[in-house]
This record gives sequence, C-alpha cells and structure tokens, in this order.
Amino acid sequence: MSARDRIERALTRLVTASTTERFVISLAALFASILVGTVLILGAGRITECATATFVLTHPTPFGLPRLFEMGFCYNPVTVYDRLFLGALGDPLSTGWDPFGRQMALTLRETTVLLFTGLGVAVAFRAGIFNIGAQGQLVVGSLASALAVLQVAPLVGGIPGTVVSLTVGLAVGALAGGLYAAVPGLLKAYADANEVITTIMLNFIATGVVGYLVLNHVKDPDSFATQTRTIPDHANFPTILFDPSANFSVLALGVGVVLVGVIYYLLAHTAFGYDVRTSGLQPEAAEYGGVDAKRTIVASFGLSGALAGVGGALYALMILGKFQTGVPSYGFDGITVSILAGNNPLGVGFAAFLFGILKSGAGVVNFATEVPPQLVATLRGLIILFVAMPEFFRLLGGRMKGVQRRLGREQEGGETDA
Repeated sequence: MSARDRIERALTRLVTASTTERFVISLAALFASILVGTVLILGAGRITECATATFVLTHPTPFGLPRLFEMGFCYNPVTVYDRLFLGALGDPLSTGWDPFGRQMALTLRETTVLLFTGLGVAVAFRAGIFNIGAQGQLVVGSLASALAVLQVAPLVGGIPGTVVSLTVGLAVGALAGGLYAAVPGLLKAYADANEVITTIMLNFIATGVVGYLVLNHVKDPDSFATQTRTIPDHANFPTILFDPSANFSVLALGVGVVLVGVIYYLLAHTAFGYDVRTSGLQPEAAEYGGVDAKRTIVASFGLSGALAGVGGALYALMILGKFQTGVPSYGFDGITVSILAGNNPLGVGFAAFLFGILKSGAGVVNFATEVPPQLVATLRGLIILFVAMPEFFRLLGGRMKGVQRRLGREQEGGETDA
C-alpha cells in the first residue's frame, strides 16, 4: 500500500469516527500537549538561573541503591499546569472553594464571548464557507451596539431602562455584524470571490474604519484613550451572583446557552438548517434538490456575522461599559473554538469553556509563578494546537472526500455523454 493510500485511509477513518472516538482522540491530544509542554518547561527551567530549584528530578533509590543523579529545575511543571487549569476555576480542590469567586467569573466571562464567536463561525463552516472575518464583524457590532445604547440609555432609567438598553444593544450589534458579514457573502454568491481573502481583508478594514470613527467623531473628550463615552450603569449587563469587579454577568452567559440550543435546533430541525447542511456537504446535490445556493450563502454569512456582532455587543455592554479600540482577538479564537467543536453548536459550549480556562488560567500562571509570559503563551498554544488539529484534519478529510465524489460524478457524466 502506497503512502497516499495510507493517508487516504487514515483520513477516511478520521472522518467516520464516532462521537466517543473523537472525544477520546481529543483527550489523548490534550495529554500529549501536556507532556510536550512539560518537556519545554523543564528545558526552560534548566537554562534559567535561579537561587533555589522549584522542581528536582532524582533517580529513585529502592533497596538502598545509590542515587545516580539529582537535577534541579527553576520551573515546576506540576505547579504551572495546576495554576493553568485549577487556578482558572478558583482552586476547586481546595477547602473553602467559592464557585462564585472572581477567578471563576473571569473564566466564564471569556467563555461567554467565545461562545458567540464560535457559534458564528460554526454556522458558516456548516454551510461550507470559511468566515475568517468574525473579528471584524465583532468589532463593528461592538461599536454599533455601544453607540446605540448611548443614545437610548438616557431616555429610560431603572429596570425598564436596563431591559430596553440591552435589547437595543444586542439587536443593533447583531444587525451591524450581520450586514457587515453579508458583504463577503454577496461577493462570493454573485461574483465568485474567495471568501477567505475577502473576510481577512474586511477584518483590517473594520479595525481601521472603526478606529477612525472613534478617534475623530465619537471619542470621549474627557479621555486620552481612543474610546467612546462610558455607558450608564443601568444600561450594562447586571452582575448577578459574581464579583462585580470581574465584569461578568450570568445573564449574558444564559443568553449564550439559549442561543446554543436555538442554533442547534435551527441547523438540525428546520428547512433553513437543511439547506445549510446540504450546501456544505453536497453543494451540487443541494442545488439539484432545489436549494438556492446563493441565497443560502448570503443568509449563512449574515447569521454568522450576527452572532459575532452579539459577541461584540457583550464586549461593550458587559466587559468594558463602552467601546475602546484594541479589541482582543475573540473572533480569531472563535475559529479554533468552532474547529475544536467539529462545527457542532452543542460542542461549541464545551470548546469555549476550555478556551476560557486557558485564557483565564494564563493570567494566573503569570501572577503566581516565575514562568515568563512567552512560555505561558506557548503552552496555551500547544494545547490549542494539539486538541484542535484532529478535528481540523477530520473537516479537511471530509472536504477532500466531497471533492473526490464530485470529480467522480463529473467523470462519470463525461463518459456517459461520450
């Protein structure tokens, strides 16, 4: 059997893997990333100078055997991974653990925004289109949401004002993100433009235009930062149960959880979802079955961008209480969240929580250990890479098999015509 045949068989096996098998593969990849990361931590700990070793590797001495070696390291891998995972949850194994502590709130805050960007990317990927522009759609939605709430909030106060402001903010964020995403959708559907290129370019355009608008037209005159005016407190997401200083609202997380169920039902049990799924798996068969491919592309892009735009609204209305340039890369992280979840809306919740742990835990490691931030970022990247790559190759294998089937049908059609 040739190397090509072995690769094709491996991809086919990966594509047809069951949910249980994919979970086991992801778990094995997580442990593999930890092992590789441990080697990197120990290696960095050997080339670093420290007064006292925090981790000592010795030869076991059973039955009175002489010790062959004793080697000290400046960084302790056990402590690093303990802080990375358990530290992000507020030390659940310790006595007196508070599940509503500040560190848990920070983790859930990251999870909430990634939930929306991951869902947005998953919708596009399920339709067979690559929306790499979730970051730009999030930025546009965030600014639009903040400006809308700044106009509405002074009109109504109290609890009614909170309800009205949040409703308007989320709706405007979704509308702005959806309309911005419809641009590459229209270009792909009616001009056959490559959506990867157009969405990447639109990320830069969104960042530049939004930065110009904030700096020159809607900037807070009392601030040196490039930001809008602060949104009134009653117009932000209320903090419930958790420490207000963490800027996390369980209400926003609840909206995300509800949307996970809604998007899952939409894709799995509605006519629109059928059009999206068949367009992504079998474009030619979908068109033969009466699916309007162009309309499905534009609609999928619009829904994808709307979800990313809601994530941007949460960034403005829950985390910052205003819009400020320099938005973190939630949109790009959403791509990896979607790949890790296999583009399954139900899996996006778990993948977003893992990413939330890694992002929050990285800060704990930086604060609680002497490990340099660059090494912490490398460890986080290793975990993401190892865990996401099997799903990436599974999706890639599925597309390759689809292309092979299409070429086979075209070849059979050509032979029949001949």
